[in-house]
Amino acid sequence: MTLQRSSAYATTAGVPAQPGAPVRERVGAHAPPVLRDLRGRAGRGPRALTFAAGDLVVVSGLPGSGKSTLIKRAVAAAGARPAAGSAPEAVSAAVSGPGPESGSAAPEGAGPEAGPGAAGDPGSVCGIDSQDTRDRWDAAVPRLLPYALYRPFVRLAHYAGLRRALRSGRSVVVHDCGTQAWVRRWLAREARRRGTGLHLMLLDVPPEVARQGQEQRGRGVSGYAFARHRRAAGRLIADAEAGRAPAGCASVILLDRPAATALARIGFTAG
Repeated sequence: MTLQRSSAYATTAGVPAQPGAPVRERVGAHAPPVLRDLRGRAGRGPRALTFAAGDLVVVSGLPGSGKSTLIKRAVAAAGARPAAGSAPEAVSAAVSGPGPESGSAAPEGAGPEAGPGAAGDPGSVCGIDSQDTRDRWDAAVPRLLPYALYRPFVRLAHYAGLRRALRSGRSVVVHDCGTQAWVRRWLAREARRRGTGLHLMLLDVPPEVARQGQEQRGRGVSGYAFARHRRAAGRLIADAEAGRAPAGCASVILLDRPAATALARIGFTAG
């Protein structure tokens, strides 16, 4: 992996571009992964990261580190609103089969959760955040129903929404908890199939700051689950610092909280 810690900005598409600078020639299919370390700049990092149209971007980090906030802000600024994944009714129909009053199925990528932009248009952007999916389910199920009872359906809905977004051919920004390596392998296969790049954005946030973030949003994870997330995030960050990228990644971008706060837009531009 090529390590870039200098203040100079890369000019190849698929890695962050200097704000206002045109996107240059795409990273070659066999080019070594690039690491951009944007930590320790006291918020003076880039205001926008630009990738090639059709690329996939994974945002990973501890619960409460700011992944959802970053995705909502950066994807909305790119001209799309984050997709929420399948609604509870859609997943219920998928599990139990269509009822007697069911109509014809909507086409893949259709529906309000798919976000704007025509399917198959790699220049349009779709954000997939598991937190949005949970919020939709929380609003639809009885308040006293424990989350553990419907969590499998929330996950199913999230991955169904991700599958639709990937099949649409659009650029996708995906929320990743870090503990599900199979999801990154799935995205890497999809990027290869498309002939585009997969990029990993890692939020390097201290555990105590992430805990504060959980408290601010009014929703936390158990000590056991948080320990699992810490180990997974720690491995990803340590591997990146050692020059190792997850299989299939064209680039890894390390951000601390000030760098993530400064980032206002994630864009995708045709080369």
